Amino acid sequence: MEQIQITNILYLFSAIAFIMGIKRLSHPKTARSGNLLSSIGMLIAIVATLTYPGREFDFSLIIGGVLVGAVIGIIFATRVQMTEMPQMVAIFNGLGGAASAFVASSEFLSKPESPFIIVCLSVFIGALTFTGSFVAFGKLQGFISGKAVTFKGQQLINAVIAFLAVVMILAPGLIFDSSIYIGYLNAFFVVVVLALILGIGLTIPIGGADMPVVISLLNSYSGIAAAATGFLISNNALIISGSLVGASGLILTNIMCKGMNRSLANVIFGAVGAESSVGSSDGKEMSIKSYSTTEAAMILDAAEKIIIVPGYGLAVAQAQHVAREVAETLEAMGKKVLYAIHPVAGRMPGHMNVLLAEANVSYDVLKDLDEVNPEFEDCDVALILGANDVVNPAARHDQASPIYGMPILNVDKSRTVIINKRSMNPGFAGVQNELFGYDNSIMVFGDAKDMLNDLLKEVKEL
Repeated sequence: MEQIQITNILYLFSAIAFIMGIKRLSHPKTARSGNLLSSIGMLIAIVATLTYPGREFDFSLIIGGVLVGAVIGIIFATRVQMTEMPQMVAIFNGLGGAASAFVASSEFLSKPESPFIIVCLSVFIGALTFTGSFVAFGKLQGFISGKAVTFKGQQLINAVIAFLAVVMILAPGLIFDSSIYIGYLNAFFVVVVLALILGIGLTIPIGGADMPVVISLLNSYSGIAAAATGFLISNNALIISGSLVGASGLILTNIMCKGMNRSLANVIFGAVGAESSVGSSDGKEMSIKSYSTTEAAMILDAAEKIIIVPGYGLAVAQAQHVAREVAETLEAMGKKVLYAIHPVAGRMPGHMNVLLAEANVSYDVLKDLDEVNPEFEDCDVALILGANDVVNPAARHDQASPIYGMPILNVDKSRTVIINKRSMNPGFAGVQNELFGYDNSIMVFGDAKDMLNDLLKEVKEL
């Protein structure tokens, strides 16, 4: 009994470390220590579980699993680029859901008396998270089309699959003989198959622009699956950590939906990105003004206030370091330079902040949407580096646009807008940006890093 109390106290300490770690993850300055604190909490939870009285473990298998996982983790940590963080989160969500499903399955197969409903809830959510997360990964990585894949009767099929799964979980006796174990076993396998199919069915109709929201939601699902598994095996640490992940995932999902001014239902069922739009929002051809870096440098030289708007194009090009050099050079010339950060810039909240922090950009010049939008009124130059949907004025007035109502950065109110893109391809929402054709907008085509390097040379020679 005394050992069990010690184990529960250790679980309490691990829970405190989780909570404090998550709190510190909310700001780039404390994120490293928050990550370390959460890792320590997980280590405490693992030690407490492995030393729990009355349970026997095959430590050779555990050590083998730890070594394999450590190698995979090191490879991911050293090779994955910051731009690929959403994909990595999707993979981790999927593996987390699969782990919960496997643990619950093992418990049920080894102990037929296990509560069937809790087993199936854990397996259903975990399996759904697994396939859904890997579809999301495929869309973001380009293995699967980033467009919304839709067909007639799709939502009805998903609804029927979900209904059948609920019947299997709550009332398996309606289809199988629930008086014998084999009946429950058959229902169990049907639930697994339905969950795997539903994970794919719910994710493929969602466009690439909405994938980060879906990943956040799937992150929440993986936490819920873990918590359900914790109840199944009576593990307090798993219940607490799963609940924390589930709650934080829902909060992040809500933040991202607010950032796009859309409901979660609209994200899941809206199929944004199913069709691409070309031209401007009113259907007219846009008149694009293409400038060289020399001309752009001359415009910056005459400016006093400059706002840099980093987007996914900057992240892909790994141009955050040279962007900081350009900003520092302009500041040395006596100009005021700010960075405008949209809530979903870089695909996920905080993604762009971390990317710029990696380049040692001061937090003081990073301004969020509400703080920076009034600044555009007296801004001489807004320098757009790979951003697209988050600066599209159509979001304010074009009710036919899939991004209508989404809060945007009001870059078009600046005196001059310099836009850097590799091409005229539309953004993740699949719509062309009418800002490109505005009278005060000019385009400087090319890779963000190459363009900024050329721009830096030009500015220094002025």
